[in-house]
Order: sequence, then C-alpha cells, then structure tokens
Amino acid sequence: MPELPEVETIVRGLARRVVADTITSVWIGSRPQPLKSPAAKIARTLDGAKIVSVHRAGKHIVFALERRAAQPASTVAPRRPAPASASAHWVVHLGMTGRLVVCEPGVEIARHTHLVASLASGRELRFVDPRMFGKLSVHDAGFDPGGVEPLDVSEENFVALFRGRKTPIKSALLNQKLVRGVGNIYADESLFRAGLRPRRRASTITRAELGKLHESVREVLREAIALGGSSISDYVDADGEEGFFQLQHRVYGREGEPCLVCKAPIRRVVLAGRSSHYCRNCQK
Repeated sequence: MPELPEVETIVRGLARRVVADTITSVWIGSRPQPLKSPAAKIARTLDGAKIVSVHRAGKHIVFALERRAAQPASTVAPRRPAPASASAHWVVHLGMTGRLVVCEPGVEIARHTHLVASLASGRELRFVDPRMFGKLSVHDAGFDPGGVEPLDVSEENFVALFRGRKTPIKSALLNQKLVRGVGNIYADESLFRAGLRPRRRASTITRAELGKLHESVREVLREAIALGGSSISDYVDADGEEGFFQLQHRVYGREGEPCLVCKAPIRRVVLAGRSSHYCRNCQK
C-alpha cells in the first residue's frame, strides 16, 4: 500500500500536470467498491470543476476544486452577478493497487479503470485499481482524515501521543488516528533508526527515546520523499516512474540478511497481522 512518501510523490507530480485544468466530463464505472460517495454526487461535483490545487492528507490525495455556481432560475437578471464558484474536495485513497494516470485520450483504457475525468487540456485523468481497495469520495467542506501529520507535528505533541499507551509501539505508529501516513515500511525503518523493537510497549519507552523516534520518523520520510518513495510491488509515480528508497531499506524486507550495522541477521515477526522487521542487537 502506498504510504506517505509515495502519496506525496504522486501528489507533487499531479500538481505539476493538472492544477488549473478543468474537468469537462466524468465517466464512472459500474463497480460500487471504490465509491465512498454516490456515483451521481461524484460526477456532479467533478463535472465542470477547475482543479485549484492538489495536496496530501495522510495517505489521501485531495483535489481542491472550484465549481461553477448554479445560476438562479429567473427571467429577471440579478442585480449582482452570481458567485463565480463554490469550493469542494475530491479525495482519492489509493488502497493497495490504486493509480492515478494522466494520459492522452487515445491511450487504451486499462481493464480495472473505475473513473475517467476528461480535462479541458485534452488529456484524461484516470483512476485504475485492480484490487478495488482504493476509495473515491467528494466533500463540500474541508477534508480531515484525523491524526497528526508526522512531518509537521512538534516533538512535544508527538511524545504526548504515545505516553502511557499499552499497545506495541509499531501498532501505535500504524494507527492512522494518531499519526497519519506512516505504514509498515516506514514504521519498521523509523523504529530501527530509533533503536526500538516493534513489539515494545509504548508505555515503557522513555521521553528521550520517543524524542529520538520523532526525529527518526521525520528523517526517514524526508529521505524517502527525496528518492520518490519505495517501489516494492507495482507502485509508480504520476509520471510512471518507480521510486528508489527501497535501495536504502535497512530492515524492511531483509529477513535473514545481515544488519548493516552489527551484521546480526534481520528478524521478522508478525504483529497484529503485519510483518515487522528488526535487528535484535540494535533495537531494544
């Protein structure tokens, strides 16, 4: 599943390519699984809307839209012109295999395409998702998925999130209602740099250790964004390019391989149904 660095990379690519473009028409497939909002509402919100900006909220891609306001049904001209626009947000969660593709209309439509937005520039923005774990929704007001942004949260507030919690620190890091955007890959990598085992209870971690974890999370995420994310499965960015941070993984996916610091074999455990990788010497 794309995590914060992959989604941020996709968002930056989309912003370069579609901001200030206008959606002239929308096609939505018949499968209901990807839709969190009714298909008719999604089509009504997107059709004719100008894309003002694209940003990331956790693992969500958020398109800020400027919609043409409906004209009043009257034969008498209004004294003042009707408002030019109304705001809305189109929110895309990529799930495990979702992709947003900007392409020319003549490009063959992939089998698992669930939405096609035609743009005034002559291109199309397509949402493709073979496994259909991704979600599409629209919101008239702002969108807030909950949790704090790990790249923005202060050390003091980050520490307060975990103090006293009895859950394993890895599980707490993956809780999107606490910290949004961090997933399995970057939790493992951050815990390694902070020297903390994934199974360790959050309540046993000292203030200083949590401060180190705060620093490690931000460091790992920034490095991953700079390298375009991690291409583990079928992830590509908005330009169809793979990321390179997987070449920098120190523990994730390296079960049985020697630790890059102490040479002990990297171990893998299953925690709440998720694989966790760590070094028994470097992490306590």
